[in-house]
Amino acid sequence: MSAHDSRDAAQPAPDGGEPARVSDSSTQMTFAAQELRLMSALVVILGLGLFLALPFVLSIGSVVFLPLVTALILTIVLSPLADKLASWGLPNVLASFLSLLLLCAIVMLALGLILQPAVALFDQLPQVVDQVSKRFSELRANFHWIASANEQIAQITGHTGREVVLASPSVIEQLAFATPSVVLETLLTFLMTFFMVEARVRLRRHLLLDRSDFGSSIKAARVIREVQDRVAAYILTVTFINAGVGVIVALGAWALGVDAPVMWGGLAALLNFLPYIGPLAMTGVLALYGVGTAETALLGIIPAAAYLGLHTVESNVVTPSILGARFTMNPVVILIALSYFSWIWGVFGALLSVPILLTLTAFFDHVGRPNLIGFIFGEPLFIGNPMSAEPTEGS
Repeated sequence: MSAHDSRDAAQPAPDGGEPARVSDSSTQMTFAAQELRLMSALVVILGLGLFLALPFVLSIGSVVFLPLVTALILTIVLSPLADKLASWGLPNVLASFLSLLLLCAIVMLALGLILQPAVALFDQLPQVVDQVSKRFSELRANFHWIASANEQIAQITGHTGREVVLASPSVIEQLAFATPSVVLETLLTFLMTFFMVEARVRLRRHLLLDRSDFGSSIKAARVIREVQDRVAAYILTVTFINAGVGVIVALGAWALGVDAPVMWGGLAALLNFLPYIGPLAMTGVLALYGVGTAETALLGIIPAAAYLGLHTVESNVVTPSILGARFTMNPVVILIALSYFSWIWGVFGALLSVPILLTLTAFFDHVGRPNLIGFIFGEPLFIGNPMSAEPTEGS
């Protein structure tokens, strides 16, 4: 065959043969990929805007949204207990009410163990503050040369320190303004929790039976079960671990002769629900109280050092071995969620941050996690997206 014949054979068929169809198919695939990428970019932009605008909406409407989110988390936790009580033959309404009543009893018992001794120790607060001030004065006297250097620098530069005192409302005034809102949100939370737990059976039936596709029903059942099991198991396991930490702290405080050891144990258990921030706060409180009540500063630091050692063992050995890889999350993501929800709802947001993060993680494990980093470099937004899957050789 000559070169002229070879060029003629490579030309597309005039009657719209196979080469033309291949070209049209490639063009359609390229257009579909561009359209999918454009839609993914719009989804990313909308998601980013929602992420930035959501804190302001949730913060302004905290009276509505905070009880709602708290009720959702409590419903996930209490639903297995209500199911267990219902399996014993109790009516659904009674099982839901008893599960909520048990939660209220545990919360009231925990608050009683912490608040009652705290009120008794509140009278010692002025003496503790004076003692801490003396300790810091002694420590500052040992480093008087730093103060002298600062004074000399201020004289050279001509800047003098100015003391500004801002008037702020007293603690009684703050409590008076905050009490009605707290009572309202608490009532709303418990009422919504009861009705959500009581309606769990109807919700499951609606999600499973009112779907036109059997596959979607199975997927909805798996999502519900996975979210409920993961969040409930995490909270229950962490509660037992924190209770053990509280018992050890209470026994240690009793052995060291610290006043109100039960209060310190309950406070340690409660603050341990806040990742990273809670243990740091507990260490600081123990250090300040120890320095303010002990004979020497060295003896006052012993309770804080002992608690820090206990927390190191608990967070690096005990908790990972019990929870396992199923509940392992990126510490950076935990801190982002902690700061994000603390900014919105304060302490309650910090307590809810990890359960909310677990709920979202379990949900995205089924519907697919967004591949934001890979999307920037041209990968699909969702890994495993059937629309972006390339055909195999045998297809």
